[in-house]
Amino acid sequence: MGTREPKVDVYIAKAQPFAQDILAHLRDVVHGACPEIEEAMKWSMPFFTYKGSLLCNMAAFKAHCAFGFWLGEQVLGTDASGEAMGQLGRITSVKGLPTRTQLTQWVHHAMALTDAGVKNTRDTGAAKTPAKKAAAKTVAVPVELAKALQRDAKAKAVFDAFSPSHRREYVEWIADAKKPETKERRIAQALEMLANGQSRNAKYESPKRKG
Repeated sequence: MGTREPKVDVYIAKAQPFAQDILAHLRDVVHGACPEIEEAMKWSMPFFTYKGSLLCNMAAFKAHCAFGFWLGEQVLGTDASGEAMGQLGRITSVKGLPTRTQLTQWVHHAMALTDAGVKNTRDTGAAKTPAKKAAAKTVAVPVELAKALQRDAKAKAVFDAFSPSHRREYVEWIADAKKPETKERRIAQALEMLANGQSRNAKYESPKRKG
């Protein structure tokens, strides 16, 4: 039997009015698709777990929401997360979400992967793809950025949820800084953008189509 975490109720209540409807809808869909789902607050945002494994999560920011699966690449067939955290881009209304049927199918797929014992590389530290392909996706995070992320759980959760290409955008931007003060300033800017669920080049990306 699934559970609902009171802290998630508080999180939704504190979100912007537009976000409350989105979060409540996503929560309802996940519970409807998986009666065994359990809720937990991790990295300052709601997560849904299935049989002890992370299944998916949602988050609210100032002007949008985000939703994603822990096994996003396997569930949706791509590791691209668009211009925001998760795999559904910047969600600004319930109408902008995939249909309940589509979301339910994805939840069922994520459950099946969990039942099959599939793990995310963040869980195991080991790649689940051929070594050559995995090596190409490796993103070496600068020590200064890694330390800053350890101090900011929310920014770290968003950074970890991004695709390798989006993480690399931040890594290369910070690594290219020539002066220590420039690097420090860029890290501060990166933490602020990540806390808002933004990719490094979000302003240059085309908005996703709704519906």
